Amino acid sequence: MSIEKVREYFKTRGIDERIQEFEVSSATVSLAAKALHCEENRIAKTLSFHMGEKVILIVAAGNAKIDNAKYKAQFGTKAKMLSFDEAEPLVGHAIGGVCPFAVNAGVETYLDVSLKRFKTVFPACGNPNSAIELSLEELEKYSDFIKWIDVCKIL
Repeated sequence: MSIEKVREYFKTRGIDERIQEFEVSSATVSLAAKALHCEENRIAKTLSFHMGEKVILIVAAGNAKIDNAKYKAQFGTKAKMLSFDEAEPLVGHAIGGVCPFAVNAGVETYLDVSLKRFKTVFPACGNPNSAIELSLEELEKYSDFIKWIDVCKIL
């Protein structure tokens, strides 16, 4: 199970006890915000894309959407999201629980600047009813991100 991979990942970093699991689904931004009793903007959604032969993840604020022009300017190609069936085998987590932690080898993670307005955010932890509250510094540290990018527009 994907959450177990994430739990082990965080256990080696001493923060596994901070993972929150819910009786209800947190698979979408709105469901996660309800489960966490927070504003949707603070949900750190992880979007997965094909980038030629590799897979990239972009972690963005809950109210952000990929801006195709910004994405193409950043990566030199059109945004092509992974399908529902591709996410788990290529990233290591299924849709609804995709997160930037304990991902498959070769998957690159980027953080979108839409997150920078918050002190803490809530990314998923590998399944559709989990999350962890992290500061931006912790998100940087635990996601093994490549760099901050600006590829989203705020809704």
